[in-house]
Amino acid sequence: MSDKFDVDAPTLNRYVMKNTKDAELVLLLNSLATSFKLIATAVGRAGVAQLYGLAGEVNSTGDDQKKLDVMSNDMMINALVNSGVCSVLVSEENEDPIIVPADKAGKYCVAFDPLDGSSNIDCNVSVGTIFSVYEKKDGSVNDLLRSGKDCICAGYCCYSSAVELVFTFNGGSVEGFCLDPTIGEFVHTRFNMKFPEDGGKRIYSCNEGNFIHWDQPIKDAVDAFKNGIDGKPYTARYVGSMVADIHRTLLYGGIYIYPADKKSPKGKLRCLYEGIPMALIIEQAGGIASTGYFEGKIGRVAELTPDAIHCKCPIIMGGPRDVGVVYDCYKKAGIETPSL
Repeated sequence: MSDKFDVDAPTLNRYVMKNTKDAELVLLLNSLATSFKLIATAVGRAGVAQLYGLAGEVNSTGDDQKKLDVMSNDMMINALVNSGVCSVLVSEENEDPIIVPADKAGKYCVAFDPLDGSSNIDCNVSVGTIFSVYEKKDGSVNDLLRSGKDCICAGYCCYSSAVELVFTFNGGSVEGFCLDPTIGEFVHTRFNMKFPEDGGKRIYSCNEGNFIHWDQPIKDAVDAFKNGIDGKPYTARYVGSMVADIHRTLLYGGIYIYPADKKSPKGKLRCLYEGIPMALIIEQAGGIASTGYFEGKIGRVAELTPDAIHCKCPIIMGGPRDVGVVYDCYKKAGIETPSL
């Protein structure tokens, strides 16, 4: 019987309790997991339930909202507000922060993108959820306007052929959990996730439609990937859903590039609920999460302090081998570059 049924499933709740002994953090991750299950079900039924298409509204950053954007956002807000452990919530879909009523408030603050890559949903491409968690200080939005060093934990959930949750505690390892539909729980399936030691597959991932807007070192780096490093050209892979692109980069190796450019001088991705959480995961898996050349220097995404809940940042994320190619191009342009 035990060969067919796991009588000792290593669940997400068990992992969090074992590593933190914090019952409130277990409740928080359990509430997040519940929302991920709900979103996964909605994504899986999008066609038959007529959930494709626009909702007729725009979100906080001016993007058209899809029906699933709105539904996923409501699912996450309802789960987190009623968890009893959250104080302040920030969502990409809401212009203003959500202050949890005092009778339901707890010690955590959560920022999230409920359905990253939703522009792809109508053509059935992988989408995901990204989140970052901070500890409450004064119960205001300022509790979330802090750099990655104050982020307690961060993660993403990818909805595809399987539903996978990848997350990390600050200073800890990166762990992966897969939703087992037979028991309705996230089960520990990837342990101490790391970038491949040799750099892994030679893959570069970027939106080359923005090529003419990039600065010269980024153009030179992408040209180097295309023409080949040591005689071996890289393969281009770009999904357009950050969760899918980062998940592949983490597992296979390579580099993901979404730099600042002439069109978007502050970058395109949101710092608080895209840049910082992904940077925490990438760095703790042995990778590099760089801003590229931004505001006069090259820095770490995790060191950025958001000045607004929906502010943006540039991102260059990958293994040392491939980020090193970008850094070499910056050096040739006379730009001071951090050591890898």
